[in-house]
Amino acid sequence: EHQKGRTKEKTEGKHDVVFLRREVESEGDGFSVYCKRGRKEAMEDRFSASVELQGDSKQAFFGVFDGHGGAKAAEFAAQKLRRNILDEVDRKRDKTMIKEAVKQGYLKTDAEFLKQDVAGGTCCVTALIQNGNLIVSNAGDCRAVLSRAGVAEPLTSDHRPSREDEKDRIETWGGYVDLCHGSWRIQGCLAVSRGIGDKHLKQWVIAEPETNIINIESDCEFLILASDGLWDKVSNQEAVDIARPTCLAINKTIDPLVACKKLVQLSVSRGSSDDISVMLIQLRNYI
Repeated sequence: EHQKGRTKEKTEGKHDVVFLRREVESEGDGFSVYCKRGRKEAMEDRFSASVELQGDSKQAFFGVFDGHGGAKAAEFAAQKLRRNILDEVDRKRDKTMIKEAVKQGYLKTDAEFLKQDVAGGTCCVTALIQNGNLIVSNAGDCRAVLSRAGVAEPLTSDHRPSREDEKDRIETWGGYVDLCHGSWRIQGCLAVSRGIGDKHLKQWVIAEPETNIINIESDCEFLILASDGLWDKVSNQEAVDIARPTCLAINKTIDPLVACKKLVQLSVSRGSSDDISVMLIQLRNYI
């Protein structure tokens, strides 16, 4: 049901998945998120945030999901991906297998969604924090950017058909990539080359993520997870520069949520008509 007006969520619980309508803000222990609907009838972005995993304050999971062709895939991923990844991580005791565990979590979520025979798909970016490590994964063009002593460090690489290795993979499997409506697209329709869902394009739009693991050190300040509604209009370094004063403020009355809103409004002011979701995660809580 389409809900008019403003949805405001204040989250103090351990696990939070909010089903978004027009505008949502949420805060929990060490994270803030703000989402704004674009020009479409319904918001297709979703997010997930879980702190104190297994009762451990140094473990957490965060995700931003940018749906297309409806919100069903994003909603499904926001509900299921965390559990599927954690199940795989628990199963693979050998920590060298963590990337494989995350990959299997993504692939399992994709397979479960495809069984539902529902249209649409979603890009995903996730951050699993455990044992002092930041495990960042993406499928699609949601992006994760780390502030390392104030310098923006992208931890993901966007999966778009214009990326040479992605284009080669698609063409090797019999697909084609062409310029359509100003963007490079698969089979003339989809402008991302990985994600969960997209049943009609599944042989080319794979759910396999790329994963980057870094040790959280003292110069790792905060992490930005955001949908392409932000990154299409705001550079990585700009985003870090805007968020940093609130994230590092000694005076805790300054709320990182304000920085999330500033980033969203900047993208809107530069002409974004897309849904925009921005999540800020304070990494110093996890050292």
